[in-house]
Amino acid sequence: MADANALVEAMKRAARDEREASKPVSVCFGEVVSKAPLKINVEQKMILNESQLILSQNVTDYMTTVTVRWDTKAGILSSDEVTTAQPPHFHEIIGQKNFLIHNALEVGDQVILIRQQEGQRFVVIDRIGGNR
Repeated sequence: MADANALVEAMKRAARDEREASKPVSVCFGEVVSKAPLKINVEQKMILNESQLILSQNVTDYMTTVTVRWDTKAGILSSDEVTTAQPPHFHEIIGQKNFLIHNALEVGDQVILIRQQEGQRFVVIDRIGGNR
């Protein structure tokens, strides 16, 4: 009887594994519960740690280069000018400039994840709208 039960369980496992293998991806939702180290609670079922997560650029701090053409505004003093009491100066800011985009995940952020097929690694795609 024990052999029959083991066989039935093995068949159930094989059928379940086959169903999962036929799914190209699995979309999940989670909430950031820790920033350092990063931990995400997925659908209130399991906590994922950094080693299980692949972060898209949408959920990280990153540098980017932008092309700008700005004029400083008349009558507005920078913080340096205010503290040194120098008269304001006016000039253009033109060209390509590097900017740091502050987009890292914060505790409480709701996120969309995709689970790798047959794996325990998850790609964090983005926040769910309205988180920032």
